Amino acid sequence: MQWRALVLGLVLLRLGLHGVLWLVFGLGPSMGFYQRFPLSFGFQRLRGPDGPASPASGPAGRPGTPGGPSGPSWLQPQVPGAAAGRRRAPRRPGPDVCGPGHWGYVLGGRGRGRDEYEKRYSGAFPPQLRAQMRDLARGMFVFGYDNYMAHAFPEDELNPIHCRGRGPDRGDPSNLNINDVLGNYSLTLVDALDTLAVNLKTGVPPDSNNETCTAGAGSLLVEFGILSRLLGDSTFEWVARRAVKALWNLRSNDTGLLGNVVNIQTGHWVGKQSGLGAGLDSFYEYLLKSYILFGEKEDLEMFNAAYKSIQNYLRRGREACNEGEGDPPLYVNVNMFSGQLMNTWIDSLQAFFPGLQVLIGDVEDAICLHAFYYAIWKRYGALPERYNWQLQAPDVLFYPLRPELVESTYLLYQATRNPFYLHVGMDILQSLEKYTKVKCGYATLHHVIDKSKEDRMESFFLSETCKYLYLLFDEENPVHKSGTRYMFTTEGHIISVDEHLRESPWKEFFSEEGGQDQVGKSGHRPRPHELKVINSSSNCNRVPDERRYSLPLKSVYMRQIDQMVGLI
Repeated sequence: MQWRALVLGLVLLRLGLHGVLWLVFGLGPSMGFYQRFPLSFGFQRLRGPDGPASPASGPAGRPGTPGGPSGPSWLQPQVPGAAAGRRRAPRRPGPDVCGPGHWGYVLGGRGRGRDEYEKRYSGAFPPQLRAQMRDLARGMFVFGYDNYMAHAFPEDELNPIHCRGRGPDRGDPSNLNINDVLGNYSLTLVDALDTLAVNLKTGVPPDSNNETCTAGAGSLLVEFGILSRLLGDSTFEWVARRAVKALWNLRSNDTGLLGNVVNIQTGHWVGKQSGLGAGLDSFYEYLLKSYILFGEKEDLEMFNAAYKSIQNYLRRGREACNEGEGDPPLYVNVNMFSGQLMNTWIDSLQAFFPGLQVLIGDVEDAICLHAFYYAIWKRYGALPERYNWQLQAPDVLFYPLRPELVESTYLLYQATRNPFYLHVGMDILQSLEKYTKVKCGYATLHHVIDKSKEDRMESFFLSETCKYLYLLFDEENPVHKSGTRYMFTTEGHIISVDEHLRESPWKEFFSEEGGQDQVGKSGHRPRPHELKVINSSSNCNRVPDERRYSLPLKSVYMRQIDQMVGLI
């Protein structure tokens, strides 16, 4: 009987130790139980150096709903105008502040040596492995392209499972899933060869749909502006700018935010959701890229104003990416007029935003947001089209080989030269090979959990996904030897940042055409010396050389994000 008492004593001692860990740190092993406890253990809260962890629950309400007692602080409403004041340079740990040794202890380590994240991602990426990944990316493109040419051309896309072509759905014109992009003009070939197809001959047919997303109407300026400046004909740029300014003038007077769907005839917002994903993504992207390309001051002024509103109303989580307590930064979907949370999902298109933040120098914030999407990728081997961050599960389960996470990975590597992003690219590349490769190409994942497939390879897989993967690993590519001479369009096409494109004989015509201040409906227009990214938490210089071979995000925060997506 003595051995039974000894075993019982050991079990009670272990449970007591676990209880101490939970009470002191809010951490500890799971003890073999898988159920969720009401203290928000599923959403780990970080305790900062200055006090207890911030509360994990929002205002009283029904569990599982926005404003309910469960879930991270992202559910809590943003205080308008507070973000700009809050986001200051993070304090560096002092001798008595929680530094690497402290976090190593909290996470179960000994405060010394490298944890599992550092062992996996830190250090140099061997040149031989890099060359191997570059060749694998090239082979991925060649396999998809050759099969498209052999089995699908001249149709728009390839059905890679049955090895045949796909064109528009002529029997059902309302099938926007197909007819939104397929037009019987060899789309995959056009995309893959970095060419541009434009047709302005007849305009919008009178019996067509009068509703369009903001990104669709407001993402023509780069291509149409190039066309006008090469031809010396202002028509193309003029119609694109008129569309952008019309959308800009429809933004909310209170929040400065835009909706995601508008009626082009009435100017009324059909979709009032404001976010960074589907329906709005490339609108913001092209405000900045148009300025980079053409040097039009007004484009940067609009972008700065939009970015400020995004920070004030969409950004949730702790002040700094790599310091402090609380949930990691995340950008949520809100009502454009009130700034209130509309839902608890984010979509895969939003994964482009870290890359845009790199272009404006907000590298630290980009690191955090990218890490969140990468954690989702690690969990599923793909990005679900919509992911519910409150439920820690996909809302929409398919993955159509989208490039946005790869694009941000590539741009973050170019900005930081941190080999962590080469490891990320390798994970993505190997997942695509493992889960999406089929007989005649690469197929859409119908279900990111069971990995069932759909018979479709969209054109952007070759023109963007494969391209960014190849460039990530091809250090000697001419694009990388040119400094800042090249830029990518929203479709991944390479364009030259040429000084001649900044010469426009019709600049005064554009500035006078609006007839009013297009940036601020009232108030102050930034002066030239103020033309910088407003409310940026950091800049390119904030990633010092000594961090080159360390993790871009501290292990404690990586582990926190992995836990928040249900990975651990």
